[in-house]
Amino acid sequence: CVCVWLQLVFYRMVKILYTLGHSLSLLALITGTAVLCVFRRLHCTRNYIHLNLFASFILRAVAVLSKDATLFSHSEHTDCNLEPSLVGCKVSLVFFNYFIMANFFWLLVEGLYLHTLLLVMQSRNTHLTVYMFIGWGFPSIFVLAWTLCRIYLEDTWCWEKNEKPIPWRVISWPIMTSVLINFVLFISIVRILVQKLLSSDVGGNGQSQYRRLAKSTLLLIPLFGVNYIVFVYLVERGDKSLEEYKILFDLGLGSFQGLVVAILYCFLNTEVQGELKRTWRSFSLKRYVGRDCRLNAASISRNGTENSTHFPRSSRAQSIMQTETTML
Repeated sequence: CVCVWLQLVFYRMVKILYTLGHSLSLLALITGTAVLCVFRRLHCTRNYIHLNLFASFILRAVAVLSKDATLFSHSEHTDCNLEPSLVGCKVSLVFFNYFIMANFFWLLVEGLYLHTLLLVMQSRNTHLTVYMFIGWGFPSIFVLAWTLCRIYLEDTWCWEKNEKPIPWRVISWPIMTSVLINFVLFISIVRILVQKLLSSDVGGNGQSQYRRLAKSTLLLIPLFGVNYIVFVYLVERGDKSLEEYKILFDLGLGSFQGLVVAILYCFLNTEVQGELKRTWRSFSLKRYVGRDCRLNAASISRNGTENSTHFPRSSRAQSIMQTETTML
């Protein structure tokens, strides 16, 4: 059937797209994580939260790629129920759901931290452990509940199909709630930014203020995961007409979110750029100083050799002149 063939082509293109997106995101996120970890001046609560967000994106990309390798290791038409090890499939699905949920909850942590930072100036009272529990602890609770639901309510296939609603809701509803909360925080933060830009303390004309507001808003969209609010109401997978758009939007374009976050909040960060420039200047200075020291040492050694060669000749001439003077 033509419809089935077109659907297979669509899923194949989506798989190629999100494989490319996750691979590029992995490269950028690992590099950004290394940069934030190496420079001690960048160690602060804000960057620690960024590091955990980067780690959740990395684990999410690894989980997606490893799940595909596990479920479709032989061919893309392999029936997962015919695989020799169902345990490997189920374990990969457990980690996949955990890392996906952890990524959404770390996006929520970013929103909570920034909102707290704007409302309460002394946000350092909120310890990092609280954010760590929200980002890594809450997903483990829901994934454990989902695993128990799959074991006792729907222990079929490799757990990749969701025929009963209860196990799927245990995973989808917390994610939907985190997306909705983050969207509310996003609207509140934009409102606070508008108030701050329109206040008398902020200089500049109206055009520059709106430009700064638009820039700040665009920077917050990938950090808060506001793009997921578009199809959040399709959580029940009931509307087949819009499900393909959701798959393309969430899997295809969403796979590049880690790349965008790494670029915006690491490589384009002024603090990171300042540390990189400072390190490059220090490295260049040490290299030039070391080269000059080697050149001076070689020059001194060469001059000393020449002087030692001329010294016996000059002392001999002086002794001859003394002898001739004595004879006269």
